Amino acid sequence: MSENVTMRDIAERLGVSSVTVSKAINDKEGVSEELRKKIKDLAAEMGYRFNTLAKSMKEGLFYNIGIIIPERFTGATQAFYMQFYQILNKVLEEYDYSGILHILSVEDEEELVLPRIYREKKVDGFIILGQLNIQYMDMFLDTGVSVVLLDFYNDQPEVDCVITDSFYGVYDLTNYLIKLGHRDIAFVGDIRATSSIQDRFLGYYKSMLEHDISFPEDYVIKDRDNKGKYIDLKMPAKMPTAFVCNCDQIAYHLVTTLQKQGYSVPEDCSVVGFDNDIFATLAQPNLTTVEVNMEEMSRSAASMMMRKIKDSSSSHGRVTVKGKIIYRDSVRDLRNI
Repeated sequence: MSENVTMRDIAERLGVSSVTVSKAINDKEGVSEELRKKIKDLAAEMGYRFNTLAKSMKEGLFYNIGIIIPERFTGATQAFYMQFYQILNKVLEEYDYSGILHILSVEDEEELVLPRIYREKKVDGFIILGQLNIQYMDMFLDTGVSVVLLDFYNDQPEVDCVITDSFYGVYDLTNYLIKLGHRDIAFVGDIRATSSIQDRFLGYYKSMLEHDISFPEDYVIKDRDNKGKYIDLKMPAKMPTAFVCNCDQIAYHLVTTLQKQGYSVPEDCSVVGFDNDIFATLAQPNLTTVEVNMEEMSRSAASMMMRKIKDSSSSHGRVTVKGKIIYRDSVRDLRNI
């Protein structure tokens, strides 16, 4: 499209005033979010050139957000957070912001080294995607920079974060298994690793308590070491009829392990996961799981960040986004057996 598209051209196409277009493009009040998005989408389609540099100089902003992902949540076999980053980046573009990805190395996290993009002051705030260790998180919050936590939270209720509803997601999954006749149900995940895994275990535990079902200690199966590296899964002395896994990747590894040991899924053991990522459909059979609403979580995190940039005193606390169960073929109905 033409490089000389003006606000008036956009206004004429939509039948609104140039003032309305200006307010929408510059994120000013007086325009509904629906119309703002419509104007920005058309502007991009027509080739309107957003003068971010001029806005940056005028407003003292960089129009960049740093997105930090701890290294242990990345890699060839861990696509969940990279998919999350791609969705988050697209949402930020709707605000004329760019997301600058920083993979925080294990060494820098342990040695409390702040990201280079923080030291060079190239961003207006940070969205941290994936749980950091407590010492690093406390150091980062002490800098005073605008921060939103995504997919985890810490023990400070005033810190802004967006999380999926891990507790009730797994609570509902476990209730589903019990409804189908399962009573010997194990949980797979290191309950000390992240706030999300803790909440998922507690959802499982609540369901078991409510149905007056006890379980042996070895029914809580550790899946990773203290540095977050996955380890071999140790099967309990008495095999359960069902496993609740803290994520789909672990569920996929569990299915593979069970099949190597001669068990059939779901005929011998049912398996459920969490996330609805690529591992849910790589597993054979495909996994029943809880789908994380990455787009809604990304929109909530981006909206939080924009308000914090405009008003540094803005505080939202914890926001929870509900997921939904995706029913597939990895669960056996035991009621008629």
